[in-house]
Amino acid sequence: MARIKIFISSVQAEFKFERKAIFDYILADPLLGKFFDPFLFELLPALDQKADKIYLNEVEKSDIYLGLFGVEYGNRNKKKSPTEIEFDHATKFNKTRLIFITNQPDSERAPEEIIFISKAQDGVIRKKFNSVDELKSSVYAALIRYLEDKKIIRSAPFDASINESATTADFDINKIKSFILEAHSKRGFP
Repeated sequence: MARIKIFISSVQAEFKFERKAIFDYILADPLLGKFFDPFLFELLPALDQKADKIYLNEVEKSDIYLGLFGVEYGNRNKKKSPTEIEFDHATKFNKTRLIFITNQPDSERAPEEIIFISKAQDGVIRKKFNSVDELKSSVYAALIRYLEDKKIIRSAPFDASINESATTADFDINKIKSFILEAHSKRGFP
């Protein structure tokens, strides 16, 4: 199975610590680390390419856009911050968007950030956080939910789970007869 790519987006200066903490957390977690491959722009080596082309290409290659929104709007690039451009690109390419917003009053946010958060909230359910530990917990819950929704993992016991792709053509009548005979003779089932 191919690893699921996560593009971690935010105003880099505002969330420098949180971005790296989430990146490291995903890779170090025994379950998340098996399935997810996070991407941080700042970990790329020096390249002879324009930054905006690289990060938009990475958004396209990713399965999940994970956005951290806070107080700062970020540097404007063609009237939009790179974070908003990345969000719009993820939306355009129908990526799963997971948005986490610092739990601060709007009076502390840049006016453009308030508008951007409002725009994001119109399209997705967001989660607020107060600390890095709370952010990690919320990211973990969201990524587990993603794995369950995509049927990559399941939480029900194996023998209580339904294989939705099975059809009656998958039944082997001889094995069913053999099972019934053995259940009758060895276990006394009627």
